[in-house]
Amino acid sequence: MADLADRFNELRSRGQGYVEVRSPSRQFPVLSLAFRDDHAVVHLMSGTERMSLLAGDGSVSSGAEVEVPIMDDLTAFTGDFVLDVDRAWDVLHSFTQTRAADFVGEWRELELKARDTT
Repeated sequence: MADLADRFNELRSRGQGYVEVRSPSRQFPVLSLAFRDDHAVVHLMSGTERMSLLAGDGSVSSGAEVEVPIMDDLTAFTGDFVLDVDRAWDVLHSFTQTRAADFVGEWRELELKARDTT
């Protein structure tokens, strides 16, 4: 946990970042935290084709958009899914301790579409 906290603080000092956490013995669930400045988005991947977003905490109005880094690209999310970065860190920290994500708030499952590989 200390290494994760150090990495998060390093990224935070840069103003943005993306981290993923999973159990060392299982592929799923995976919790990811993407943030830029004081805004963050938290994803839960509970299976190969199951992904959810944690509902926002009201720190950004639902009509506003915030961009956070997802992997190497900035991605826009409405305020419906934006949390204060400190709240998002608390969620990630709790997940590392319990490996459970259902108690942290309302998850909204995304409808994943198959990619066209032709």
